[in-house]
Amino acid sequence: MGWQAFLISIQVTVVATVMVVIVGTAAGLLLARVRFPGIHVFEAVLMLPLVLPPSVVGYYLLRFFGAGGPIEGLFGVNIVFTWVAAVFASAIVALPLMVQAARTAIRGVDPVLENAARTLGDSEPAVFFRVTLPLARRGLIAGTVLSAARALGEFGATLMVAGNIPGSTQTLPLFVYDAVQNQDYGVANLVVALLTGMGLVSFIIIGRLDPARNK
Repeated sequence: MGWQAFLISIQVTVVATVMVVIVGTAAGLLLARVRFPGIHVFEAVLMLPLVLPPSVVGYYLLRFFGAGGPIEGLFGVNIVFTWVAAVFASAIVALPLMVQAARTAIRGVDPVLENAARTLGDSEPAVFFRVTLPLARRGLIAGTVLSAARALGEFGATLMVAGNIPGSTQTLPLFVYDAVQNQDYGVANLVVALLTGMGLVSFIIIGRLDPARNK
């Protein structure tokens, strides 16, 4: 059924999700609690992958990480057509979902509680980990699950920047594409069913995390 593609997908999804949770939570906190010049531009840039065609996102990544790009110029490293490139592609397209979820969850935390912790001598990191994070945890977990599902299903940007190399960069969505091209519909049906089931489970988990739905 394409166990190599399955394992690569899990590897890419896990690493991409860790990146997305860290960056997305920090960006969500910034957008929810800080006002600064250019905040709307900053937010718009973060949200762009939601509306850009995946091929365009992939092209930007190709130029950024590929030959002659800034990463190669600064570090002498070219990660194009490696599983690491697939990680960045998945992370970029999933990041807006985590940012939105984190911003909404953190805005839902009463600032009075955070200020109370500050008056008791807590530092900003302590306020975040002791007050903000526990109170916003449901929204953050939901954002994590949704981002992981999006990273798992990424296709277009991954194809552009990482290619479709069996055993190296071929993820499950790319495996389905190859199976259909080869008219191997039996295998394609199995993988499609697996991905659909994982997507359904993700939304069930998210629904159970919504307090409004559990009253």
